[in-house]
Amino acid sequence: MKEYIENVLAPKLQGDGGWVEFVSYENKKLTLIFRGECSKCLILNRCVDWIAQQIKEAKGETVEITAVRKKPFFWDNV
Repeated sequence: MKEYIENVLAPKLQGDGGWVEFVSYENKKLTLIFRGECSKCLILNRCVDWIAQQIKEAKGETVEITAVRKKPFFWDNV
């Protein structure tokens, strides 16, 4: 699953200035960190649904995704 996220899905999000990082996958529960433009996107839920659909089509698995927004490190003091 990690390779699929990093090599197939992440590059598609980078075109919009965001990126996704794999955290864990266990018992059909996938945790992803969204950074860059994805961290402040108002329609992140649509992207999460799209990722779940892509995984279902490519891997034949239905997953529950936990999306974690991670702001850039330089925002920590703002």
